[in-house]
Amino acid sequence: MSRLEVVSQDLSLEEYRELAEFRHQIRCFLSVTEDNATQVGLEPQTYLLLLAMQGLPEGTRPTITELARRMCLPRDSVSSLVDEAASRSEVSRSSAEGNEEWVKLTRTGRDLLRRMALANRDELERTGPELVRALQSVLKQRRRHRGVGVA
Repeated sequence: MSRLEVVSQDLSLEEYRELAEFRHQIRCFLSVTEDNATQVGLEPQTYLLLLAMQGLPEGTRPTITELARRMCLPRDSVSSLVDEAASRSEVSRSSAEGNEEWVKLTRTGRDLLRRMALANRDELERTGPELVRALQSVLKQRRRHRGVGVA
């Protein structure tokens, strides 16, 4: 049974507002990220691919399957993103053990990613406190609703 099927209670109007505000803050950040990507000449999904590649946990192999898992996308979608990025020399494919190829950032990909990551870090420094407040508000209401003490 999914979490959506187990609905035995409602939220207060304030809880709906807090959830809406949190969603708004996330969407605002994503919108700025998409605009930044376009300004540096990247498709927004390509930025997410490059970030996922560079930000893989230590010891994780940069395969299409792993990137799909990290990006929460179907493997075929990530493979298409890699093909597009490879056509623009942002990534390259290389042979690896077994039948799964590894994907590597090129110098072009690293440069584009660096510009985007710096812009996004600046945006998070600017808007992050409001995003954190919105999340804390949602979590505080949830703890109160469950009867858990709030500090």
